[in-house]
Amino acid sequence: MSQAAPAITRSPAEVVRLTPVSQAGNGICYAVAGETAVTSIDLERMIAAVPAKVARALERKAYYFVPLTVSHGEETLIADRYDVTLSDNAVCHRNLNLGDSQCVFISTRLMDDKFSVAFEFYINVGHALVERVGVSSDFSELAWKQVGARIRGETSLDAWEARKLATGDGPDAERYRNEYFEATFSDTISIYLLSLYLDMDYYDLRERDYPLLAPAALAERLRKVAEMFPPNPGFDFAILYKRRA
Repeated sequence: MSQAAPAITRSPAEVVRLTPVSQAGNGICYAVAGETAVTSIDLERMIAAVPAKVARALERKAYYFVPLTVSHGEETLIADRYDVTLSDNAVCHRNLNLGDSQCVFISTRLMDDKFSVAFEFYINVGHALVERVGVSSDFSELAWKQVGARIRGETSLDAWEARKLATGDGPDAERYRNEYFEATFSDTISIYLLSLYLDMDYYDLRERDYPLLAPAALAERLRKVAEMFPPNPGFDFAILYKRRA
């Protein structure tokens, strides 16, 4: 009985050389290589959802949507399709500097659906934005006010851990406070972008390792981010609350 041929793997540099890059209307550069888990229509809308003010901070970055990004120690390889023998060493994404640009390889076949692929992309965008432009002082003031009011939960494990250390008596509390602001700002940007792309239920983001931030508090943060980065034409931002049965 014949067996399927193993997936073809290439170096990131070879994938960049062989794969044409497109530029979305908002300026984001992206490419698709191999048998990915998202349709071209979904991918185009996913990228188009990023507000122009956010996209401008992503200069000299290109996003490559690939089946699997495989890590072997110091070596990174890109598979042209899903392969179960490679999946154990696959990572959700890998940022690599090639020349004077940064290429971000996102593994679309490690995820179940376009929700997961989009959130992985938007998490990367959120971190890149904070790295390039820093954290809004207005946002930091809001988030810290919520901490002072002992609002329950957070938006990620990083934010949850940084918050605990920032509110403690340790000598590095100020450093952790800054880390907390960076984490919460990038988290909120990511969730905001996801909400522009999909009609999402906040509780789809739930995790076992920490409690989610109270919905009303997240809504405050999202509105603040929406003020700073208004949606592009064709996209709407709205917060809806389900009525209790």
